[in-house]
Amino acid sequence: MKAAGRRGLDWLQDSIMRHIRPLAIATALLLLPSLTTTAETPENVAKFTAMRAHLVDRIIATTKQTKHVTGIAELNPRLIEALREVPRHAFVPEELTAFAYLDMALPIGHAQNISQPFLIALMLQLAEISPGDIVFETGTGAGYQAALLSRLGARVFSIEVVAPLAKRAAERLKQLGYPNIETRHADGFYGWKEQAPFDAILIKEAIYHVPAPLLNQLRPGGRLIAPVGPLDGSQMLTLIEKGAAGEITETKLFSVKFSPLQGGERI
Repeated sequence: MKAAGRRGLDWLQDSIMRHIRPLAIATALLLLPSLTTTAETPENVAKFTAMRAHLVDRIIATTKQTKHVTGIAELNPRLIEALREVPRHAFVPEELTAFAYLDMALPIGHAQNISQPFLIALMLQLAEISPGDIVFETGTGAGYQAALLSRLGARVFSIEVVAPLAKRAAERLKQLGYPNIETRHADGFYGWKEQAPFDAILIKEAIYHVPAPLLNQLRPGGRLIAPVGPLDGSQMLTLIEKGAAGEITETKLFSVKFSPLQGGERI
């Protein structure tokens, strides 16, 4: 991919957001007085459903508009249904409820964010999740991506290094009733060896290089998605595929910007 193409997604997303973000934020602010609670009243359920449908329509439109950069023209129908069903508002701080269905990252505390829905959708599309797949993810965060993976039929093993976030996500996922998700407070750099090999691995934080433990824990035929590059700038969203004989193929896709993978000693 040429350098201009690599920058294309950043430019196009910025262009789109310059036009839609002011209106979307204004709409969210108008809704804020009636959406300061996630209580599942009939009125709130209807509002959240409509807002979620609007977000999914925006993700579908942005996917089409960026296909010349990402190589992804459309999303799997199963993924679209998961996005329509998983309540993102249940995974953000209550004071940000009205903003849950904007296509943007939101803070969840401890200097961490819940990722932009569009980027989550692209990563899940690239991972090609099938029912029954065993999936590992770093950075449980709020638990939203783990919920989407569960909805796609995967068995999910998710690690979060920030203890309060790990505890909160585990409680939230249990409360919301998402099956087949196990969480752990640990350093995702080292994977989850006891549950390997994995059909897919999703790294949701910036890394200089893909950790050897994660490559070793990827099943032959598996796919690993990660933002690879400098931690203080833009990274390249990268698809790594492991062949039947263990050979590694790396494809750099497009420019993204994620916060760094946190954790302990890097050897």
